[in-house]
Amino acid sequence: MTREEKFMKVAIALSEKGLTNNEGGPFGCIVVKGDEIVGRGNNKVTSTNDPTAHAEIIAIRDACKNLETFQLEDCEIYTSCEPCPMCLGAIYWARPKAIYYANTRKDASSVGFDDSLIYDEIDMEITKRKIPMIHIEQAEALKVFEHWKNKERKTRY
Repeated sequence: MTREEKFMKVAIALSEKGLTNNEGGPFGCIVVKGDEIVGRGNNKVTSTNDPTAHAEIIAIRDACKNLETFQLEDCEIYTSCEPCPMCLGAIYWARPKAIYYANTRKDASSVGFDDSLIYDEIDMEITKRKIPMIHIEQAEALKVFEHWKNKERKTRY
């Protein structure tokens, strides 16, 4: 068994554990640094009433807490399913060096987890999206951005 297969089996086991414990959908994820698992997560959307409690988000939060950092540049993500758009965004913000996944988005769709609407909405012109997005221009909001831009002691990410 390869190193990658070994870690993927852990992510899949987390997906089964979460499902068996009625914590949420059938998704599991780990974050690996070197040969050590530094973050773990399984889907907990329904058990926490949190639509963002996807396995990848929980694993990223756990890894960042354990490593005391907000970026995972030297890490790899192993997830039991191709990440949804929200998780993919979070993964890119975390900046791991690789993502390994088992099930595809097509596999997820076949069991009721269809993200095609979100993928379509991302490419859609804002005024044509299903959930209205209304721009309210506020000078105060731009002032905060200017404050950030001019702030000398800031941590970039």
